[in-house]
Amino acid sequence: MGKTDNLWALTELSISCIAFEEFSAVELLGVLKLRQDVFVLEQACLYEDIDGIDEQSLHLLMKSPAGELVGYCRIVPPGVKFELVSIGRVVTPLVLRGRTLGTELMRQAVLTTQQLFPGQDIEIEAQAHLEEFYNRFGFQRVSEEFMLDGIPHVQMILASV
Repeated sequence: MGKTDNLWALTELSISCIAFEEFSAVELLGVLKLRQDVFVLEQACLYEDIDGIDEQSLHLLMKSPAGELVGYCRIVPPGVKFELVSIGRVVTPLVLRGRTLGTELMRQAVLTTQQLFPGQDIEIEAQAHLEEFYNRFGFQRVSEEFMLDGIPHVQMILASV
């Protein structure tokens, strides 16, 4: 990752929420590369990443002080993927895991989603091995385990407050 070799505090990260139309070409390429690196290459999962949902979603970008993409997820409005609003494509680079970036990214995603869609439950399709991670944010499993793109998943919902 180059510039990210230097340690920095979570407080130095910038987090922005943008509509698809607001992506710069460089940002979009960075997001697609990160998703490819993790979901396709690292997890050896051949699936349709460009699924027609990005254009209808909001995108949370977490950047290092040097401006590098270090975390990403999308917020999908209700009625697009599920009946409920959802958070998906939650991803951080492999080389940066263990620095609590995923926790901060998900915390911000939940807060942003609750602000944008007040009083609404949030649904996710979580990789089954990450169920405990999502439990920390209040998500509860609402389905049996099922296979999605060759990886065990569970549906989870965070009830509105």
